[in-house]
Amino acid sequence: MRQIVLDTETTGLDPAEGHRIIEIGCVEVMNRRPTGNTYHQYINPDRTIDAGAIEVHGITNEMLVDKPRFGDVVQDFIDFVRDAELVIHNAAFDVGFINHELKLIGVTGTDGGPLKIEAVCSVIDSLTLARSLNPGQKNDLDSLCRRFSIDNSQRTLHGALLDAEILADVYLIMTGGQTGLFEDGNADGKGGVSQTEVRRLDPNRPRLPVISATSEELALHQAWLEEIDEKSGGQCLWKKQDAPSA
Repeated sequence: MRQIVLDTETTGLDPAEGHRIIEIGCVEVMNRRPTGNTYHQYINPDRTIDAGAIEVHGITNEMLVDKPRFGDVVQDFIDFVRDAELVIHNAAFDVGFINHELKLIGVTGTDGGPLKIEAVCSVIDSLTLARSLNPGQKNDLDSLCRRFSIDNSQRTLHGALLDAEILADVYLIMTGGQTGLFEDGNADGKGGVSQTEVRRLDPNRPRLPVISATSEELALHQAWLEEIDEKSGGQCLWKKQDAPSA
């Protein structure tokens, strides 16, 4: 499964008031493992940034003067996220801004109307998921980092790419924890084990006994998957992998 963890920074809070996107950050996750592929772009919004927004992300008007417009980078952005599952914290905010930008530059969908990002990829709101797992608690990104012991000491200001990287860590923990089988000193950095560390087994070794699970164990396993699926809002990967293909 290919997922893109996404965050944006903007000139203000509401696109209906003319506010625009000024930064997009994306982190690619494949089968619950960050691949190292990212998309990051600053954008000239052709308007001033609200003072309150600058206090949040530290991006000034002067920093964006020589940056491309959204229309200049939209194809690269769409190509990066196409057919992926977008993971966004408070998705309504970012999706609303992205769709507003697509409408402003006249990008059309297959129906002839303005293209919406939901037609390019599916969207998961990690804030909704966090609230379902932690009702009544603070579920902003900083609070989730404290809850899951994730280091966000570099986050003195908001930044789209940094926030996307942090959110990727948070999301993987919320939906299962382990991100890979070889996260130790023998990993090759590509999801496998370094070839120099592989030990060859004797081809004449005795066959290993195969012990099948009992019906009771299978039932307990299925009940555990159902509990994971319920707590993660239907995101249990093991259930999806076991589901019969259409």
